[in-house]
Amino acid sequence: MDKVILKAADLDGYLTGKDRENLAVLDELYREATVSFNSLTTARSNTERRGIEAELVGHYNRMGNLMQELCSAEKNMHVYSFMTPQESHPEASRVIAKLRDVRTENQEFIYYIQRAYEMLFKLAYGGTTGSNKNYLIVKTPVTVPVQNYAVHKITNIDAKIENTVMCVMLRGALLPSMIMSKEIQEYSSHGYTTPFALFKIKRDDTKHENDMEYILDLEASYFDLESLDGRDLVFADPMNATGGSLVTIVKYLLGKGIKPASIQFFNVIAAIKGALRIVRALENSVVYTLWMDPVLNGAAYILPGLGDAGDRLNGVDHHDYPRDIIQLIADYGSAIARLYRAQLREIERTVIGSLHEKSSR
Repeated sequence: MDKVILKAADLDGYLTGKDRENLAVLDELYREATVSFNSLTTARSNTERRGIEAELVGHYNRMGNLMQELCSAEKNMHVYSFMTPQESHPEASRVIAKLRDVRTENQEFIYYIQRAYEMLFKLAYGGTTGSNKNYLIVKTPVTVPVQNYAVHKITNIDAKIENTVMCVMLRGALLPSMIMSKEIQEYSSHGYTTPFALFKIKRDDTKHENDMEYILDLEASYFDLESLDGRDLVFADPMNATGGSLVTIVKYLLGKGIKPASIQFFNVIAAIKGALRIVRALENSVVYTLWMDPVLNGAAYILPGLGDAGDRLNGVDHHDYPRDIIQLIADYGSAIARLYRAQLREIERTVIGSLHEKSSR
């Protein structure tokens, strides 16, 4: 069988009764907020607009307080805007606001995704302290009166990052995964470049949130099972709506006897329902997200969300001619190719190795 399918009903089975109660409260709070949305759209004066905006701020504060309470009780859910010092919050708010904005076009959207993953990397690894340091010795362009070198001291986090494998949930996750791999490479004292595993998975968009199916296409995926065993599996996807794609992939790997050392999921925006499903369904999993959104709509899209992150990163595919990984990378252009050259080499090795294995079956 070359396809693995997970159903929404299986995912909801991981939620507790208390989870369902809290999610219902958030649904109701967001429904109340949508009344303000409609009023804001039709406001006729600045005075009326300011009053509606104040109501809207109140709705979001109540939802934010409840989500913060829920996340603080769950040790494996780490939200940047809930965990970092107050002075760090405006930076995250500005990045998220730019990503949400309908006026933010492709290249600017990519820029803010890069910034978001730098912040997420620091959330996961930047708090590491101690006397164990690494020294980076860098050759500079200055040669007068002699060739100059600079010495920089950094915290040694090699043990945390040099067992990682980037697991890519194509297609919106491809560039974020390359960005995350680059961050790992830059903070490794050995210039460690992560191996890659590429999974072709999609949702059945003809279905709704309550009966959604997640379809893993093994024939169009590229990975080496043995290379994933005992490794720290890192997934970077800008959006975590339902958690279904990640759970499908990891459950498949577990069913094949793979025992990851850890599972780390990095999102720019996550719906709290999707984050809860993941940490309930997968032991040894940790979710890192820059921003938590309160609800999903009937089509399983995050609200207020930011639209289709894959389309905003990569452009829209023609329905009858979806791009393969080579076309997708080519469309990124030479600037991205040069910046992530080491990552592209690893992706190339993964694809070629997997194709060779498939052809020899």
